[in-house]
Amino acid sequence: MSNSDVIIRALDPTTDVEAWTRIHNQRQVAFGTLRIPFESPDFWSRRFEADTTTRALVAEIDGRVVGGAGFEVRGRRAHHVGAFGMGVEVEYQGRGVGSALLAAIVDLADNWYNLRRLELEVFAENAAGIALYRKFGFEVEGVYRKYAYREGAFVDALAMARLRDDPWHTQHDEKDSTHE
Repeated sequence: MSNSDVIIRALDPTTDVEAWTRIHNQRQVAFGTLRIPFESPDFWSRRFEADTTTRALVAEIDGRVVGGAGFEVRGRRAHHVGAFGMGVEVEYQGRGVGSALLAAIVDLADNWYNLRRLELEVFAENAAGIALYRKFGFEVEGVYRKYAYREGAFVDALAMARLRDDPWHTQHDEKDSTHE
């Protein structure tokens, strides 16, 4: 399977909520995210209806939804910042689904929202997730000690971000430096 086998599209709240719930209720998926397992489809339906700022994407293979991501622009003084979270069905992890979702998020951030900063939190022991984010240019900015409670213990998370230069300022800075 390659990224070309993965279709990324907008979540349809009328048809995709069951799949979204199934994925995010998998213990291993919940373990790697800030979600808690055992959420109902009704919980997710209400959340999607109430949240008008998050763009929800799903990854589909052969007509089956196998992953999802939520992406939002922070707004106010941080209108140049986006954040996201994602989850991939256990049996499809390590098969390019996360890369396809993240490529779509980076495309939205860069080419549609013109964001300069894309950020996330990831559990410190999530080596596969950290490797994926590094592949897309994310860097560790810090450690959130005892950030979340999971399976009976507090665990650390990393703050990661991908910064993108502002080409307008870069061009003008270069022109200004030539006149010195």
